[in-house]
Amino acid sequence: TRHNIGWLALDELARQQGVSVDRMKFHALTAQCVLNGEKVLLMKPTTYMNNSGEAIEEARSFYKIPTGNVIVISDDINLAPGKMRIRRKGGAGGHNGLKRIIAHIGSQDFPRIKIGVGQKPSPDYDLADFVLSKFPEADLKTLSERFEDIRSATELIVKGDIELAMQKYSK
Repeated sequence: TRHNIGWLALDELARQQGVSVDRMKFHALTAQCVLNGEKVLLMKPTTYMNNSGEAIEEARSFYKIPTGNVIVISDDINLAPGKMRIRRKGGAGGHNGLKRIIAHIGSQDFPRIKIGVGQKPSPDYDLADFVLSKFPEADLKTLSERFEDIRSATELIVKGDIELAMQKYSK
């Protein structure tokens, strides 16, 4: 679904790293890998999207991860399918999953990669129905073509070069 675009992107990143995100820990499917010499925990929370902050905070607290080292990949209905927006920090922008992450970790100072999934077909269309619907084949193709950029942007952020990631991939 549109709400699962972060999962799809993470699966591709994991595949390229030769790992499977399939170990249940912290209310999430997890895997560890190394990106740019840094040990990274990949997480796909198994809670409802709006409760994903619980899983992230559990892992962050357990591993003593600084808030600024948490990278969230999420959907964005305000961007056309496949468009990316990378931010160093910021508010939730109306995204309930991001609101809950901010509430659970107690900060909005974490990088995020937002992936456009398109807008509702009409203003009266139910938002929940829209984000829980499947992508049209053309949109899924456009999105899958961006997975390499998402992986590259994630690696740049892990490396500490979020400015370059923002310049290069926020389009």
